[in-house]
Amino acid sequence: MTNLKDGSRALGIAFSDGTDRSVLSGAVVRADRVVDGFVFSTCTVSGLDATAAVIEAIARLDRPDIQWIMLAGVAPAWFNILDLETIATAADRPVISVSFEDSEGLAAAIDREFTGVEQTERRQRYDRLPPRQELAVSGETVFVRSVGLDEDTAARVIRAYTPEGGRPEPLRVARSAARAYRRDCDSQ
Repeated sequence: MTNLKDGSRALGIAFSDGTDRSVLSGAVVRADRVVDGFVFSTCTVSGLDATAAVIEAIARLDRPDIQWIMLAGVAPAWFNILDLETIATAADRPVISVSFEDSEGLAAAIDREFTGVEQTERRQRYDRLPPRQELAVSGETVFVRSVGLDEDTAARVIRAYTPEGGRPEPLRVARSAARAYRRDCDSQ
């Protein structure tokens, strides 16, 4: 178990991809599962602006009470690779990225899908990411990268925000909100 207080807050950030734009949703969720705020932004599918969109959304949210930032993966919006160090520095908070599928990594896929400068920039961002750690959570396996906190603390935070299944509540709520917002925008 963990020693997180019920009022501890995490910002979960997830993306929902459209054809050209991806909707970013940030959901502020307390450790006792109370949803406490939202923020939305967009980035380009297959661009390199997801990191800037995350930073801008965090700044607009302006919530100094958020203790951790959780990201759903590291390559949203068709390899729009997130720079976890840059996000952690800009937010002045620890960042935890959670992936939900085992893989050999993204290097081969980046090399297959991109060439030239687009490939080089993505590979540089990807290669700078912290190592991915496997973590058992509520009977599921997730894969965690963290900046600004050690592996044990990251595991405690993920477990504290995961009441069941393998998806931490801030990321589950953010994912649902991003999908709903994108579907709503696409239908207009």
